[in-house]
Amino acid sequence: MCTLRGYMSETMRRDLGEIAAAGGAPAGGGTAGQAGGVIIEREREVLTFTLDNTEHGNEVTGSMFDAMLAELRAEALRPSARVLRIRARGKVFCTGRERAGRDVVSVRNESARLIELKKMLRASPLICVAEVQGDAFGFGFGLAIVCDFVLVAEQAKLGFPEMKNGLAPAAIMAYLGEYALPRFAFPLVLFGDAIEARRALEIGLISQVCAADRLASEVDALVGRICGLDAVATRKCKEFFQTAQQNTFEQNCRLATDALTVGSLAVMEREKKKKI
Repeated sequence: MCTLRGYMSETMRRDLGEIAAAGGAPAGGGTAGQAGGVIIEREREVLTFTLDNTEHGNEVTGSMFDAMLAELRAEALRPSARVLRIRARGKVFCTGRERAGRDVVSVRNESARLIELKKMLRASPLICVAEVQGDAFGFGFGLAIVCDFVLVAEQAKLGFPEMKNGLAPAAIMAYLGEYALPRFAFPLVLFGDAIEARRALEIGLISQVCAADRLASEVDALVGRICGLDAVATRKCKEFFQTAQQNTFEQNCRLATDALTVGSLAVMEREKKKKI
């Protein structure tokens, strides 16, 4: 839960300094790179992570975690994108994560790293879109859920099978209740049974079910819509939405006063520039 005046006063100071630049979209060409099973590409306003560990079911390894975290940290320091698109090569989206740790320290570090990635996706000003073309299990399904939009191919199977191996899936339980009601969420983690994409849509875990041959084009269209919005307002919308999830109604009402003040000043500044 955020603190009221401390949180928003700091945000307001930062935002007021951005008003003059409101509405500006970053420019630039595309860049690409590959690091240990994940392809990282930048094309103007879109940052893309493509899981490419197909021989192991696109299991996310330590080097893949490190590469994605490094990119998100760099983006936080010097923003240049507006959308993060997470997708995968091959027949499956992601069947989990590598478990290489064999002692207390290494296992804890692995756990902390996966939690950090999910926290960064939630906190990132980027609008995150998961393009799930195939089965997603364990960490893979959890990674998709934490994104702002989750588009899934209709034939994909989804689930949290950890309990079948005697492991309570604490990472997903940390936030699963924000997306699905307890009566739906608890059986998923307790029994570990896979569900159809349409069932996941019904209980609120994904955004859209698509025909397999239409998935990429549907994501393209969604990304286009996001990039067509005002850049600063989009970031503020996600930031306030995430903050509001953790607060009481009274707290959110107070925060909204500051947010509306900053947003209104930004709109007036843009209108003034148009008249010049």
